[in-house]
Amino acid sequence: MMSMNEAIINKFYTAFQKLDYRTMLDCYSADPVFNDPVFGILEGEEVGAMWEMLCKNAKDFSLTFTNIKLLDEEYATCQWKATYRFSKTGRRVVNSIKAHMRIQNGGITEHTDQFDIWKWSRQAMGLPGLLLGWTGFFKNSIRRNARRNLEKFINSRPVA
Repeated sequence: MMSMNEAIINKFYTAFQKLDYRTMLDCYSADPVFNDPVFGILEGEEVGAMWEMLCKNAKDFSLTFTNIKLLDEEYATCQWKATYRFSKTGRRVVNSIKAHMRIQNGGITEHTDQFDIWKWSRQAMGLPGLLLGWTGFFKNSIRRNARRNLEKFINSRPVA
């Protein structure tokens, strides 16, 4: 029998497999915090906007997830792997990620995705990523570009 927290994680990644960002957002609390090596820390509506942007821009996308582990009544981890074409370069990326989630009252309140940004940048950016992807300068450049793209996406959406 699947616990409620396992069911939420399963629902989230099953929706992600279908690029169904609305169902993904239903799995979060009202004011979540997200963190990963590309976007850094996002809060509240930024989290939903990020997933919406990623789902809407996904090309040749597939996702698998495994190994959901409940650490206690609130914390869980799982492994997931996304395969897609990076929109900026058209290069194929296979990103293996470990998710750390805190779930309270039926919603994800904290979500951290952990992955090797140098490995990601080598795939996404090619030679520049290989040569510079390990440097703080290059990592900060990736984060600035991701944040700028997210801000543009948020500002381009119709006001509700």
